[in-house]
Amino acid sequence: MPPTNQQSSPNPASNLDLFPIPQSLLLQIGTASILLLLITGKTTVRALEAIGEASEELFRGDRLPNLDFPDEREINQDEKIYTK
Repeated sequence: MPPTNQQSSPNPASNLDLFPIPQSLLLQIGTASILLLLITGKTTVRALEAIGEASEELFRGDRLPNLDFPDEREINQDEKIYTK
């Protein structure tokens, strides 16, 4: 029967890292990426709001050309022509 308390080897097989990365470096990279995502998100929202406001200005009524609508007399004459 083998002994119950075996000594673990100094280099376990599960340690496949070629070089260790310090946890502080991973934390810094993670923090910087989250801050960059937040800033990018806010900038994107502001840009989309500006585009929306600009598109509203295009479709305002005071900027559209005036259309000439036919008079009621012209409409009645057209109806008489089509009913004959």
